[in-house]
Amino acid sequence: MLFEVIAEPLDPERCVDHVRKDETGAVALFYGVVRNNNMGRNVLYLEYDAYPEMATKVMRQIAEEIAAKYPITDVAIQHRTGRLEIGETSLLVAVSSPHRKEAFEACHALVDRFKEVVPVWKKELWEGGEEWIEGEMRKGDEK
Repeated sequence: MLFEVIAEPLDPERCVDHVRKDETGAVALFYGVVRNNNMGRNVLYLEYDAYPEMATKVMRQIAEEIAAKYPITDVAIQHRTGRLEIGETSLLVAVSSPHRKEAFEACHALVDRFKEVVPVWKKELWEGGEEWIEGEMRKGDEK
């Protein structure tokens, strides 16, 4: 398993290469991307902060939780810190499994758990203000 919190741009190829095994028939890869709007506001950019050692520890714990529920082969999670512009990738979650259904379901479950419990903090800067956004999902995030 691969878990990283880094300031550099994320590497989807590295995540996929890490989880890809000969016994896997599916790799699901989720990109979390900075969008230009939230809650009716025009977002300019985001700033992410984290406690990397704790975040990677929690990433491992949630990956183990998901592995106990789904027949997955491997997991890779990367999260970026620092200032991210609109369109940049903030989160990558890659999951491999023998079959696509389980890969998709496990990837979805990992992203949801990540947003609930991993100590990564997001500050949203928009035209006229800024706000630290809590980790729990907001209405509409579940889609």
